[in-house]
Amino acid sequence: MPHERAGQPARPEDLTDVARLVTAYYALRPDLDEPGQRVAFGTSGHRGSSLDTAFNEDHIAATSQAICEYRAGQGTDGPLFLGIDTHALSEPARVTAVEVFAANGVTLLLDTADGYTPTPAVSHAIVTYNRGRTAQLADGVVVTPSHNPPRDGGFKYNPPSGGPAGSDATGWIQDRANAIIAAGMKDVQRLPYTRALAADTTGRYDFLGAYVADLPAVLDLDAVRAAGVRIGADPLGGASVGYWGRIAEQHRIDLTVINPLADPTWRFMTLDWDGKIRMDCSSPYAMASLIEGRDRFAITTGNDADADRHGIVTPDAGLMNPNHYLAAAIGYLYGHREQWPAGAGIGKTLVSSGMIDRVAADLGRPLVEVPVGFKWFVDGLSDGSIGFGGEESAGASFLRRDGGVWTTDKDGIILALLASEILAVTGKTPSEHYGALTARFGEPAYARIDAAATREEKAILGRLSPDQVTADTLAGEPVTAVLTEAPGNGASIGGIKVTTESAWFAARPSGTEDVYKIYAESFQGPDHLARVQEEAKAVVAAALAG
Repeated sequence: MPHERAGQPARPEDLTDVARLVTAYYALRPDLDEPGQRVAFGTSGHRGSSLDTAFNEDHIAATSQAICEYRAGQGTDGPLFLGIDTHALSEPARVTAVEVFAANGVTLLLDTADGYTPTPAVSHAIVTYNRGRTAQLADGVVVTPSHNPPRDGGFKYNPPSGGPAGSDATGWIQDRANAIIAAGMKDVQRLPYTRALAADTTGRYDFLGAYVADLPAVLDLDAVRAAGVRIGADPLGGASVGYWGRIAEQHRIDLTVINPLADPTWRFMTLDWDGKIRMDCSSPYAMASLIEGRDRFAITTGNDADADRHGIVTPDAGLMNPNHYLAAAIGYLYGHREQWPAGAGIGKTLVSSGMIDRVAADLGRPLVEVPVGFKWFVDGLSDGSIGFGGEESAGASFLRRDGGVWTTDKDGIILALLASEILAVTGKTPSEHYGALTARFGEPAYARIDAAATREEKAILGRLSPDQVTADTLAGEPVTAVLTEAPGNGASIGGIKVTTESAWFAARPSGTEDVYKIYAESFQGPDHLARVQEEAKAVVAAALAG
């Protein structure tokens, strides 16, 4: 059940004590005997709070040193692009990282104006620099915990591909970082900050200028300008705060920056479903103020703290469900990007809506279904075998208009602007386009719930094989497939997915809580979805017991 104040403005007692947070970053030292205090890379970097001794100076110094050693081992000797978001812990972590990277002789490129740097701007910089190169390749780091609450920090590595690092890289980096901490930090090379900034290897890069100037290569902004689409863009106090005004000015579109402020407490946010401040632009609670004012603009958008996610608000529908927007965006793009490769597939995570499957089949395009995590789309976006890759959690990116690679990490800015292009070119909002899809293919009901599980049960679930699932029907329909590997690339999904003609569910263990997540969808409506969810629990319980 949502918190009683979900969707309401934050109060003083909801705010993080920034001074205490930053003090803890420097004062607390991790105890590696406590699992929660170890460096642990999830689907996109290491995250945690300094107050929990999970994101502190030792973590970042050791992780930065590990990245230096990893990139040296890989022969990555080009520049490292370093970006940060607006979380309170991002600046102290940036300082620590600069000191370590400089001491290791890494060619480091920081933002020209010491500004905030969205994840897609870092990915764009890496991809742009490496285009046509075979040696001295660049990579990058973004200091961000994405949409996490203000008390958290995050640190993620993007290799020369420009996208999120794969598990081979992140596993090596986290293990080496923990070994460095365990050995008393003696292997960390470090310079004082002023010397690190003055080092010959430390330089500057205009992330904002390069990214904004290149936007017409991926979007038809001429159409947006000509149609006079009135846009409201809310950075939600995140790293895109300086980007939206420049986009409006440089490309002469009718765009208003709804909130140009950055505040590490995020005091201007409405509370999320659980009563916490969270910059989740796919949440109707976090986006409550934009939904309330949806009639002010033809298209209203929001981004999370590092701008790798998007939220789309239209006057006719309010906040679009992320799955709905992905389907509408795919339908539009593959009909309006004539220069894309004829065989470019459609990438989706296995817990994204089956509507995407139906759209892909209608378009005659290959469907590339992969496990959760944007890293699985990196190679396809790089070589053009995927034109669009998207996650159910409101993260996506797509190719340039000429079919070349734009970014290989999630880009909430171009997905937000695409909504206005769709309206400008077609005269219909993305939500109206989705309505047309449901009229053709049916209207699915989709939800995610949690079910209790012990650590042992989660471990079993993560390594199930299809023959351990004995059910042959689900909610009155024959089971058509039981998957433990993603159809698009054969990679383990870390759980199971069971499908029928009109429904499916996927079960995956949580990495942080004693629960497993059940994603489910039915094209027979909410009542049938509820049956799918209940029977999913029974299917999983039987598999775990067996």
